Amino acid sequence: MSAPLLRVRDVHRRFGRGPVAVHALDGVSFDVDAGTMVALVGRSGSGKTTLLNVIGGLDRPDEGTVHIDGVDVTALDEDGLSGLRREKVSYVFQTFGLIPVLSAAENVAAPLRLARMPAADRERRVALLLELVGLAEHAQQRPGELSGGQQQRVAIARALAASPRLLIADEPTGQLDAETGLSVMALLRGVVESEGVTALVSTHDAVMMALADRVISIHDGRLG
Repeated sequence: MSAPLLRVRDVHRRFGRGPVAVHALDGVSFDVDAGTMVALVGRSGSGKTTLLNVIGGLDRPDEGTVHIDGVDVTALDEDGLSGLRREKVSYVFQTFGLIPVLSAAENVAAPLRLARMPAADRERRVALLLELVGLAEHAQQRPGELSGGQQQRVAIARALAASPRLLIADEPTGQLDAETGLSVMALLRGVVESEGVTALVSTHDAVMMALADRVISIHDGRLG
């Protein structure tokens, strides 16, 4: 059997000191196989976002290790973490995070420009991704001209631009109505299959849980 794409071992993260310290993550361990979609579920304050931030290198654990595609994330310096986020890990946030003055196509192209992809290859990749997320006809529109669901689709296309190994999505449907959220969740399921990406998605949504290959529950910083 191949090694898991993501391996989390005995991760702890505390905020504060002494008797008022909050143990946001308390000995979290799990694996995620390549090419699967995992739903991370738990109430607000359960540790979901902290766990995603530690996995993606946006935060550091106090103890424990995280390996992504064989790379020890917890041992990387800031340059190494930047490289990890550029080459192996991408994010989709609840708040979309698009650049307002750029068109949909320009937003999707942004990580490819940073990677210095040749212009012709970049244009082909952007066109393919906008087609994948159903927004080929909206390529030249700016975020303010798009609906919330369309903006999140652009954000997903941008996250896929550099062909990441792991896609981390933190409540990606949190600001969307039920019908739009369902379409975005179905899209995420589809891109796991079509792009071969591995997805770790925090959610409260029962439909997302049903679409996932596996559900991991977290409560007070512990898996349950």
